Amino acid sequence: MKILIIGGNGTIGKTVVAHFKENNEVIIAGRTSGDVTVDIAESESIEAMFKKTGKLDAIICIAGEAKWDDFNTLTEDDYYMGLKSKLMGQVNLVRIGQHYVNPNGSITLSTGILADDPVVKTTSAAMVNGGIHSFVQAVALEIEKGIRVNVVSSGMVEAAYEKYKEYFPGHNPIPMKKVVNGYVRSVNGKGNGEVIRIYD
Repeated sequence: MKILIIGGNGTIGKTVVAHFKENNEVIIAGRTSGDVTVDIAESESIEAMFKKTGKLDAIICIAGEAKWDDFNTLTEDDYYMGLKSKLMGQVNLVRIGQHYVNPNGSITLSTGILADDPVVKTTSAAMVNGGIHSFVQAVALEIEKGIRVNVVSSGMVEAAYEKYKEYFPGHNPIPMKKVVNGYVRSVNGKGNGEVIRIYD
């Protein structure tokens, strides 16, 4: 398969890339580095990326940002950061990307445990993640050509646990192998409209 992995140079992305590279052609996209560059917050940038990659069998997005801060500190613009990047960025990857995915291909988005189990300072991020879950379940009812759309929602991965553990008291770090298997399930399985939760 020809697979585009957006965010392929990140903490999770590098491991996902390493797995899929074993038996597939993988194209890495990043904001500043990769085989192609993209800013998912800008639909023109997404369109330009797909024109460079050409037709694909699968798209995986492990990118997008949202502001973490106290609820009483978050401004309207802070919320728009997550809405424009992580939410609409991934929505636009599906909206535009469907035209570049071969029939019966797949698009996999990424969120996280905050959609179901938020912690302090994540009002914006939790809202965005929940919105993506609802979007995936709804778009699966309408997207054409047999294209499947799923989302992988992971708990705090082991590789990032030391950095974020104060935010996640009592949470079990998720082994990277489990997270990778979520993406494998989405790409190689037959599920459509699934929220693939990897929380424990």
